[in-house]
Amino acid sequence: MRLRHIEVFHAVMQAGTISGAAQLLHISQPAVTKVLQHCELQLGMPLFDRVRGKLYPTPEAERLFVEIDKLNRDLVSIRRLAASLRSGESEQLRLMATPTLGTAVIPAAMTHWTRAFPNSHCQLSTNHTREIVSALLLGEADLALSLQDPRHPGIKVETLASGPMMALCPLGSPEARGEGPLPLDEIQTELVAMAADDPLGNMVANAAEAQGAKPVSRITVQTYQLARTLVEAGVGMTVVDPFTAASADRSRVRLRPLAPMIPVQLYLLTAANAPLAQTARRLVRYLGEAAKKNLESLT
Repeated sequence: MRLRHIEVFHAVMQAGTISGAAQLLHISQPAVTKVLQHCELQLGMPLFDRVRGKLYPTPEAERLFVEIDKLNRDLVSIRRLAASLRSGESEQLRLMATPTLGTAVIPAAMTHWTRAFPNSHCQLSTNHTREIVSALLLGEADLALSLQDPRHPGIKVETLASGPMMALCPLGSPEARGEGPLPLDEIQTELVAMAADDPLGNMVANAAEAQGAKPVSRITVQTYQLARTLVEAGVGMTVVDPFTAASADRSRVRLRPLAPMIPVQLYLLTAANAPLAQTARRLVRYLGEAAKKNLESLT
C-alpha cells in the first residue's frame, strides 16, 4: 500500500462514506473513489462491501485498520514536527561568543529573535575561542561568534561584519584633541594593553613595531571590556575592536581609527558537519544586522 492509499483508506474507515472521507482529506469524491479502487486492485482483494451505495469494511479491512491507525498517529506527529520546525517552535539553540561579543552584539540580536520565535529557547554562554571550537566539535554548541578565525578543518567560518581597530582616547588627552586616524607613533598617553596571547593585541603590537612606536604601558588586561572601562575611568588610553568601541561612553572618551587601519572581522563559527536550522539561520541574520549597526555608530 502506498502512503496515499493509506491516507484515503484511513479517512474512509473514519468517515464511513466516500463523501465524508473527501471532506476529511479536502479532495473530491471521485478522487477518493479512484484511489480506493487502485488500492484494492494493488492489494488483490476488496476492502469494502458495497451494499445499496453504502460501504461496509471487510474483516481484512478491519485488521488492516488496527495497524494503519497506529501509522496515522505517527504521520500526524511527523506533520506537527515539520510545522514546528518551519515556525521555529520548541527549537533549542546554543549560542556561544567571546565575552566582548556577548555584550556588544548579542543583546540587540536577541531582542528581534525572541519576538520572531516566541516559543523557541536559546542557551547563551561566553568563552574564549579555543574553548568555543571544542564545544562546537563536541556538539555542545550550535553556533558561535568570535573575532578570530580558528582555521580548523572541522569548523565552518563565515564573516558577518568587518570594521577597524579603534583607539579609545580619554577626553583631554593629546590623542583626543587630534583629527583623523591616529598613527601609533603619535601615542603619548599611557596605553592599557591586551595580554600577550591576545591575537588582536598582537596585531596592534606588530603594527606599533613596524612604525617604530613604543607606547608606554604598565597595565595589561584580558578583556576588551575591562580595557574600555579603565579608559572611561581615566586610566590611560587603549586600542580595542570596533564592537567594544561602539559601546564606549562618548562623554568620557573619543574614538579614532588607527593609521594604517587594522581590520577586524566578526566570524560566525559552526561545526562543518552540522548545518543550521531555520531558527538558527534567522538568528545569524539578526546577529549580522546588530553587528553592522554597531559599526555604523562609529562614524
